[in-house]
Amino acid sequence: MANSTGMSLLLLLLLLLDWPGAKSQTEAVADAVVCSGAACYTAHWGKLSAEEAQLNCSTNGGNLATVKNPEEASCIQEALLQLIQPDAPLTPRSRKFWIGLQREKGKCLDSSLPLKGFSWVGGGGNTSYANWHKEVKNTCISKRCVSLLLDLSSMTLPKWSEGPCGSPGSPGSSIEGFVCKFSFKGMCRPLSLGGPGQVTYTTPFGATSSSLEAVPFASMAAVACGEEGKEGSHYFLCKQKGADVFDWGISGPLCISSKLGCGFNKGGCQQDCLEGGDGSFRCGCWPGFRLLDDLVTCASRNPCSSNPCKGVATCQPGPLGESYRCRCPPGYQLDLSELDCSDVDECQATPCAQECINTPGSFHCACWVGYEPREGTCWDLDECALDRNTCAQVCTNTDGSFHCSCEEGYMVAGEDGTQCQDMDECTGPGGGPCGGLCFNTPGSFHCGCLPGWELSPSGISCTLSRTSPGPPLGVPIPQGEDQGSTTPSVTSSPPRGPETISKEVYTIGRSYPSSSTLITHPSPEILTSSVPPSFRVEPSTSHSIAAAGHGESAGGDSMAKQSEDSTDGQKLLLFYILGTVVAILLLLALALGLLVYRKRKAKRAEKREKKTPNAADSYSWVPERAESRATENQYSPTPGTDC
Repeated sequence: MANSTGMSLLLLLLLLLDWPGAKSQTEAVADAVVCSGAACYTAHWGKLSAEEAQLNCSTNGGNLATVKNPEEASCIQEALLQLIQPDAPLTPRSRKFWIGLQREKGKCLDSSLPLKGFSWVGGGGNTSYANWHKEVKNTCISKRCVSLLLDLSSMTLPKWSEGPCGSPGSPGSSIEGFVCKFSFKGMCRPLSLGGPGQVTYTTPFGATSSSLEAVPFASMAAVACGEEGKEGSHYFLCKQKGADVFDWGISGPLCISSKLGCGFNKGGCQQDCLEGGDGSFRCGCWPGFRLLDDLVTCASRNPCSSNPCKGVATCQPGPLGESYRCRCPPGYQLDLSELDCSDVDECQATPCAQECINTPGSFHCACWVGYEPREGTCWDLDECALDRNTCAQVCTNTDGSFHCSCEEGYMVAGEDGTQCQDMDECTGPGGGPCGGLCFNTPGSFHCGCLPGWELSPSGISCTLSRTSPGPPLGVPIPQGEDQGSTTPSVTSSPPRGPETISKEVYTIGRSYPSSSTLITHPSPEILTSSVPPSFRVEPSTSHSIAAAGHGESAGGDSMAKQSEDSTDGQKLLLFYILGTVVAILLLLALALGLLVYRKRKAKRAEKREKKTPNAADSYSWVPERAESRATENQYSPTPGTDC
C-alpha cells in the first residue's frame, strides 16, 4: 500500500512540475470528455482546419474521432452536449465539429459504399454505419473532409456533412471545433466514496474530470475527503492487475464516516451496504453475485451475465461458472478476438451452378441472363417461345441467348435487330437482275419486257419475240436494192423501260420488198401506257409483215440467222457508240488545248508590248492649232492686188 501511494505521489508531482516526459499543460486541454468501453472522446472549441485539428489530436496521442456505430455516435453526442450546454442559450441552433472521415484528392465518390469513398484517419477501412445529412458531392479535384452537424433543437444523433477541409486561417464554413478519440487497452471502475469528498481524474491525454463512468488505464485519481477536502488527500493510479483486469489497488470505500455509515452513498458499495453495531459497515452482494477483491464491487457468479460476447455471438458458461465461451450461429465463425463473429463466405466453395451471391450468415444462387432456375440448377431460357418471341420473322434459340433472321427477300432492321425490312432487288447494281423491266414485290421481284420482246426461259433476260416478224414500233424500214430479200436481220439491246423506246437503235440487214410490206401501228395510248408489275409484256400481234416468196421450209433457218445477226448487231452498235464518244472527247480536248494556246499567246504579246519602249514616249505632243487661226503667209498675195 505504501509503495502504491508513493508511486502515485511521484506521478502527480511530475505532472505538477511539467516534467518533459509528461503532457504539457499549455497544450489544448479537453473541454468535455466521455469514456466508454475502451476509448475516450474529447470535444474541443477551436476554429481550425481539418489538418490542424488532426495535428492537435495526434499530439495528445489520439486521432480525430471515428463514428463507426451508433454507440460511438452517442458517446460523441454526449461529449458535444457537455461542451455546448453551458453556452447553449448564446449558440446558434446547429454547429459543425471535425471528425476523422476524409477523402483524398483524386479519389472520387463511390455511391455503392456507406462511406461514399471516404476513409477514417486512424485506419480501419470501410464501415457499415453512416449518417449523412444530404447527398455527397461527386468531386475528385480537391480533398474533402467530414464534420458533425449538431442540432440543438433535435436529440437525434449528429448528422454528417462533407465539404472542403479548410486551410490555416480559413477552417471552413461554420466550423466551431473538433472531436478527438483516444483508445486504451482497459479501464478502471470509478472510485467509490463512503463519505463526503471529491475525486478528480487526470487522464493520460491531459483531460481532467470528476465524473467519468470509466477511467482509462494509467490515469491519476486525486481524492480529497471531507466537506472542504481538509480531512485528508489520497492519490491512486489505474493499473493492470491481470488479463483484462484493471483496478486502483485499494480495498474498501474511501472517505468513510462512522457517523453517516451506510447513509451516505450506500457507504460507497455497489450493491448492498451492511452496518455493524459500532457504526462500522461493510459491502455485500445480491444472490448470484460475489464480492471482488476491492471489497466494493460485485461480479456475477455467471460469467455470461456481463454479456462478454459481441454481435451475434452467444455466451456459453463453462464448468463451475468460472469461464465462458462465445459461440456463433450457422453461417458465421469466431473472429480473432473470440468474442465476436464474422460472416462465412459460402461462395468460395462454389455451391451454385452459375452465380453465387453471399449474404450475412447465408448465400443464394442466381442464374445468368438467358437462363432460368429450375430443379435446383439453371436451364436455358427459350426466348423463341410464343410468349417470349420478339423476332418479326425467324427466331433461332441459342444456349443462353437467341438471334433473329429474315426470310429470303428481306433484311434485318431495327435498333435491336428483331425487325425485317423488304429488300428492293430492282435497285441493285446495274438496275437490278432483270434484262428488261423489273418490278419489286414484298420479299421478291418480277421481270418484264417491252412490246416486241419476250422473257427468256430464265425469266430474267429479254429476247426478240419469235412471233414478231419485224422490229419494234417506231423504227423505219429502209427499202434496199435487193428486192428478193424476205427476212430482215434485226439487232438491238433489250430496252430497260418504256421511256427508252425512242432511243433504241436497230440495224436492218436486208430490205423488205416494197410491194409486200405491211406495218400496222398501235394507238398512242398503248405506247404511253405503263405495264402492270404483275404482267409480262408480250409482243403485239398487230405487227405483221408478209414477205413474198418466203416459204415455210425456210422458217427455222431464218429464225436462227435472225438471232445470230441480232447478237452481232448488238456488238457492232456498242462499238459504234464507243467510237463516237471517243472521237467527241478527242475533239473537245483539241479545242480546249487550242483555246488555252491562244490565250497564252495573247498574254505574251501583251507583255511584250508593255516592255518594248517607243521613241515617241519621250516626246510631248503640242496641241494642234485650229486651221482657221493659222498665221498668214507674208508672201501670199495681198487681197485686192494683182500677182
